[in-house]
Amino acid sequence: MDGSNNPPEKQPVRLSIFNQTFTLRVAGDPEQILRAANEVDELMSTIAKSGNVDSFRVAILACLHLQDRVFQLESELDQIHSRVADRTRQLEHLLDNVVPTK
Repeated sequence: MDGSNNPPEKQPVRLSIFNQTFTLRVAGDPEQILRAANEVDELMSTIAKSGNVDSFRVAILACLHLQDRVFQLESELDQIHSRVADRTRQLEHLLDNVVPTK
């Protein structure tokens, strides 16, 4: 990082998903988008093997699958946040009982 407020320069990344080649310009780690593309490609190929050969339907089913996974992860994150908040309140209560207040 150069210390300026300029956004990082985007670099082109070629990737392939479901026998289609794309070039994206990414500002972050190109390996991250390549890993994501590989995951999507594998998911779409798995869906297609189940008998869905229409690429549009395969893409929609893959999107639904991925969104369902996002919902699951958001729910897990909410549960973790709730547990952390509960533990924080418990620790505050314990500290209040141990450390005298002024």
